[in-house]
Amino acid sequence: MSANRQAAAVSPWRAPILFAILAVLFLLEGTVRNGLFSGSWNTALAILNMGLISAITALGVNMQWGYAGLFNTGVVGFLAIGGLAPVLVSLPPVDGAWAAGGPRLILALLAGIGTLAMARIVHVRTRRGWAVALVLIGGFVAYRWLFDPAVTAIEANNAARAGNIGGLGLPVLMSWIVGGLFAAAAAWAVGKVALGLRSDYLAIATLGIGEIIVAVLRNEDWLARGVKNIASIPRPVPYEIELQQNPEFVDFAARWGFSVAEASGIWVKLCYMLLFLVVLLAIILLAELALKSPWGRMMRAIRDNETAAEAMGKDVTARHLQVFVLGSAVIGIAGAMMITLDGLMAPTSYNPLRYTFLIWVMVIVGGSGNNWGSVLGAVLIWFVWIKVEVWGPNLIGVLVGPLPDGDLKAHLLGSAPHMRFIAMGLVLLLVLRFAPRGLVPEK
Repeated sequence: MSANRQAAAVSPWRAPILFAILAVLFLLEGTVRNGLFSGSWNTALAILNMGLISAITALGVNMQWGYAGLFNTGVVGFLAIGGLAPVLVSLPPVDGAWAAGGPRLILALLAGIGTLAMARIVHVRTRRGWAVALVLIGGFVAYRWLFDPAVTAIEANNAARAGNIGGLGLPVLMSWIVGGLFAAAAAWAVGKVALGLRSDYLAIATLGIGEIIVAVLRNEDWLARGVKNIASIPRPVPYEIELQQNPEFVDFAARWGFSVAEASGIWVKLCYMLLFLVVLLAIILLAELALKSPWGRMMRAIRDNETAAEAMGKDVTARHLQVFVLGSAVIGIAGAMMITLDGLMAPTSYNPLRYTFLIWVMVIVGGSGNNWGSVLGAVLIWFVWIKVEVWGPNLIGVLVGPLPDGDLKAHLLGSAPHMRFIAMGLVLLLVLRFAPRGLVPEK
């Protein structure tokens, strides 16, 4: 059957039915307590909130892959650089950090940008490789001369408690926008270098650049304390302890039959959920409008046949850069939201398996090129990813129950945590076999 006939055969009720099934799973998670579900609304809402953030990340990847066919394997890097925004924007300033090395640090960054700009000008005007090399070497020396003493002074300032530059003390919601801008700026720099490459080389380049970004966050203590982590990042919703000390909230919890501790956790998670839903729906609205506009039709034409698009006068590289920056900005917003939800910046937690591979599974399972499919795939896969941690050991326990005690049984029981990876691989294989265009295919 041709692709067009397959598309025509997809029922318009498929997406609503799948979303309804997903809603039922969350209702069961919140209300039923047995070996499969927790029976806790706190757990159900916690899974949903991370699922919504994953959905925003998947939307960013879908813009790059589903709209333009760009294979970005550095998703983790753009999430990480977006996650840096709440640290630099919302944390209060660190006493003495700016005086210790702030002005010199700014001069170093300006020197680095100026060096790149000067090298570009020299290259355009002279076309002399040696002249460009001289500019780059001289600029690098000046940059390090300014940068190294500034970093040393900042990291020596109250090293046990801080050792970083601190933030600006601005509202945390503002940091979500800044996170998108950080990721967009990084994507522009990456795209100017990598988007001229073939698709397979682009994948390798973005994979390496993503790991470089994470490595910088791990090792530059002046920026976000590196592996020492930063906790107590401000958040845009009430704190549980504040609600538990509020007599009106205590009465409200009692009227609904919840303990004050459980009710405060549910309330905070509901506040997060509403914020995340607003952001998600706003991004979907803008993405759908863009996809159905002449710009969206042009992007899909470039994706389907770059040669024909170039023959029609389209600047393919420029359009690729445009959509790469837009998609990365959405990923950066998700990275900032995730740090705000966790309240913790831990660079060592940025694992490519979780923040690149799993996001790609979400997009493929949901249906690349379809924004609602990406949302469905993200929330569904995240639900399965979390619950398999419980379901896996239970399943292994049932399967090995008849076996006699011994090394084989102990080995199988000890391997239960790997059920997560087996389940993701199995889901991906089943979808690729029976629904190769995803659960909700592109129209």
